[in-house]
Amino acid sequence: MKALLKIVVLGVLLFTLTTSCATTVRVRPAKSVVVTKVHNPRIVVHKNVKYYRSGGVWYIKKNRRYVTVAAPVGIRVNVLPRGHKTVKVKGVRYYRYKGIYYKKSGKSYIVVNV
Repeated sequence: MKALLKIVVLGVLLFTLTTSCATTVRVRPAKSVVVTKVHNPRIVVHKNVKYYRSGGVWYIKKNRRYVTVAAPVGIRVNVLPRGHKTVKVKGVRYYRYKGIYYKKSGKSYIVVNV
């Protein structure tokens, strides 16, 4: 009986030591949320307004803080967000990421309404 108990305890210890509960969670702010820091933002100027884009989320800067906003229609970007999907709507190819649609225009992409 003691030998069986040792085997069970040893198995539980090995299982506990070899598995990990750590996970990586990416948190994306909701609309109109204010954050104090944006990780590696790309700055895009559109109609004399500076927009900051990080991880597919759009921000404007107000008083040393960043407020999430909807992507402005007509703004051009050179690189699509990582994880975008290609979709076709009525035979036209668009690129979608988090509800924002982009259309290829030359070497860049334009935010459009679909």
